[in-house]
Amino acid sequence: MTTGISATTRASYTAPGSTKAAAGFAGGDFETFLKMLTAQIRNQDPMNPMEGSDFAVQLATFSGVEQQVKTNDLLSQIAGQTGAESLVAYSDWIGRQVRSSGQAHFGDKPLVMDIRHDPMADRVVLVTSDRFGREVTAEDIGAGQGLIEWFGRDATGAKLPEGLYSFAVESYRGDKLLGRTEAATYATVTEVQRSGGKLSFTLEGGATATLDQIDALAAGGSE
Repeated sequence: MTTGISATTRASYTAPGSTKAAAGFAGGDFETFLKMLTAQIRNQDPMNPMEGSDFAVQLATFSGVEQQVKTNDLLSQIAGQTGAESLVAYSDWIGRQVRSSGQAHFGDKPLVMDIRHDPMADRVVLVTSDRFGREVTAEDIGAGQGLIEWFGRDATGAKLPEGLYSFAVESYRGDKLLGRTEAATYATVTEVQRSGGKLSFTLEGGATATLDQIDALAAGGSE
């Protein structure tokens, strides 16, 4: 009868009585393994003793379990180091302006955004949505492309309330919609974070952007 041994050792099989050191064991603790092996032999059923091959199977099992545990620990350490290194790599972005899609904070200053539309368009509409995705304005902005300042006015000319907004550019030719794309805005990075293995950037006013939403980095901060 075989008695179970709860242990994590790592070695090739060594016959009882051998004095050869087994450097492959966890921590080099060969004496501990010999004690466990001796205890197991003493508790065998004399009528059905365990064969050497069975011991070898147990050792292989112990080795596999320990190796898996050590591998998981190593991967965790590498992941932690990678995360720390990635934060350091982007630390100099703090205080600089980035161009990103997604939401942007509108407050006392106009937002600077980059307008790109279908070259076949003869009419371009900038659609503004609030933080919940509800459309608040839709205004014709002409067929020009490039940087513009958005002052946040509604259809009556009144200033929109401070908050987070997102923007889309709709390209038309006549009454036909040619396409709709996100309008990128410029904002200053105030913090770099790593959560769940992913980097995110906190922008002025509380907006956030992921790395895949950022496509440009300006030379300096906002004026």
